[in-house]
Amino acid sequence: MTILASDKAPAHVDPERVTDIDIYAPEGLAEDYHTAWARLQADNPEIVWTPRNEGHWIALGGEALAEVQADWERFSSRVIVLPKSIGEQHGLLPTTIDPPVHRPYRKLLNDNLKPAAVRGLKDSIREVAADLIDAFAARGHCDFTEEYAKIFPIRIFLALVGVPQSDAEKIRHWALCMTRPDQDMTFEEAKAAFYEYVDPLVRERFANPGDDMISNMLHSDMGGRQLTHDEALSLVTQLLIAGVDTVVNFLGYALLALAADPQLRRDMETHPGGTIAAVNELFRRFGLVAIAREVREDITFRGVTMKAGDMVAIPTVVHGIDPSANEDPMKIDLQRRRAAHSTFGSGPHMCPGQELARAEVAITIEEWLKRIPDFRISSDSDLENVGGIVASVKRLCLEWDV
Repeated sequence: MTILASDKAPAHVDPERVTDIDIYAPEGLAEDYHTAWARLQADNPEIVWTPRNEGHWIALGGEALAEVQADWERFSSRVIVLPKSIGEQHGLLPTTIDPPVHRPYRKLLNDNLKPAAVRGLKDSIREVAADLIDAFAARGHCDFTEEYAKIFPIRIFLALVGVPQSDAEKIRHWALCMTRPDQDMTFEEAKAAFYEYVDPLVRERFANPGDDMISNMLHSDMGGRQLTHDEALSLVTQLLIAGVDTVVNFLGYALLALAADPQLRRDMETHPGGTIAAVNELFRRFGLVAIAREVREDITFRGVTMKAGDMVAIPTVVHGIDPSANEDPMKIDLQRRRAAHSTFGSGPHMCPGQELARAEVAITIEEWLKRIPDFRISSDSDLENVGGIVASVKRLCLEWDV
């Protein structure tokens, strides 16, 4: 991904809405990704235009962002990655198609990731969490990023899709190259590497299906037909990208918050709705995905003139931290009611893996606090925040008394 800039705004853009914001590197990103976006939100209108990344709109208001995200009739998912010239290479199913064409592909994902399916995985999720934490609990310290976050959700997900654990590192590397600027492979090269990897896997599962999620999708009925080979390559690639990156990075933000706040740890343990209810507040507070939509035709949206083909960035963080959507939004309040956020999206492209993500985060916290109720941030952490389509903390190290 290359960060590009345009020299000037198009004629239809109100000069008063032009501001210099790089969605992949907002000012103050390194210190705190979420605070950086909160400042931008406080200092600008709800919709602005930036010359960065070939020039595009940004929805900074929570309600505006949620509307763009959900309204596929005005804002298409044909291109969801910025800059647009790179996003047009994306083309993965089902994230870059709209209803009604989108629906049968989405149903394949929903059927395999619905709440009942996730409930059946909880014992195995808990076993993986416990095993990983037990490996370092008696030591009194760990590199949480390397020893837990980068292993736990990927181990669960690869077992779900029937992919060897030994392939985890290269799969995650390719995913990083498609979601971060300045990696050692271009977006196009990483996508090609995924396709080369997925091709024999898909051929084998078509011929000899197992009981894994990929086999289930390949052999599911889509209105009288099955997925074609090309459709399968695209869908499985998107599945692997989504499964090995987002929860990894979210866990870093969640445990960082818990390590810094003993009362939050106590509140988490005693929440009347249980941990699974409590973690929704963490998901509200720590949105971390920045994608986009394409304007279908000339419109006026919330008083802003937009032209067909314009791109609108939707950094999901801004909904949860918008003070007009949530009172005192930077505070983590586990008793907050009806917390508004777009961390899992909204509308037809709402994240199909949200139930799995909630379960993974809740079970991680439960198993961690059972074994390590009091812990703190270690001085060997590198808490610099990194931007991209998915934000992250570089390295979180934790320590505790034994």
